Amino acid sequence: MQKSPTFVFVHGAFANSFSFAPLQAELALLGYRSAAVDLPGHGFGATFPAAYQAPQDLPALATEPGNIKGVTLADNTAHLIGVLERAKRTGPVVLVGHSRGGITITAAGNARPDLIDRICYVAAWCPVDLDVAGYYAEPEMADVDPGSLALALAGNPADLGLLRTNFRTADPAALAAFRHAFAADLDDDEFRVFLNTFQPDESLDAGTSDDRAQAASWGRIPRTFVRLADDASIPPAMQDRLIREADALTPDNPSDVRTLAGSHLRWLVHPEPAAEMFAELAAL
Repeated sequence: MQKSPTFVFVHGAFANSFSFAPLQAELALLGYRSAAVDLPGHGFGATFPAAYQAPQDLPALATEPGNIKGVTLADNTAHLIGVLERAKRTGPVVLVGHSRGGITITAAGNARPDLIDRICYVAAWCPVDLDVAGYYAEPEMADVDPGSLALALAGNPADLGLLRTNFRTADPAALAAFRHAFAADLDDDEFRVFLNTFQPDESLDAGTSDDRAQAASWGRIPRTFVRLADDASIPPAMQDRLIREADALTPDNPSDVRTLAGSHLRWLVHPEPAAEMFAELAAL
């Protein structure tokens, strides 16, 4: 890349653009432009029911509607492509997805590879051989407790048309499960602060087998996969499997693999190493 790129960041489940603020500050101090995306129904477009406030009204929280109902992966992808079209006007674009955000950046890469100069997964889903639901049944995910969010589930997803989680719960078991899954290496205050940046609602559409990476389009984009070495949400074994599958799909375009120490969220709370790594990617 001859011109300094714009980094476009895509958040994971229940998260939003606010997650990237510390990292964006570090990148700005290193001289790099960045834009953090709020997918539809996220950020200031999210629903925070009155029942979610303190004191909480749990029966009401289980039934209040949320505006992320009906939001699909196609909606997320269309929104992201609109951002990429604008970012591309100023030069190269590095598209970065974290966690569930990997599904959306993969779909964007399938649809508009011309808008992306490098695609980067940070412990993010990059579905190749299976869809994401399928990966959860695989041995690499055996130690991941799929019921950790269920400990704070609010309402019936089928009735609400969305997945609602009470991140403001005081239930010690639920908090311990969140801590283990996302932030075992953060201190108590850091963990609670990040938990309070989450929104309660997430869409139900995590993609299907039709949304897996396509060699003819997505496969043309230079690709980086950043492993999070202590991640308990998408364990390193699964991250490594996703890298292997991507490289098998595009043997002439192998992944540039990097590793950051820490949990699923540490790189966002202590962003200096990640910012330095992204500065290196800008020179590729």
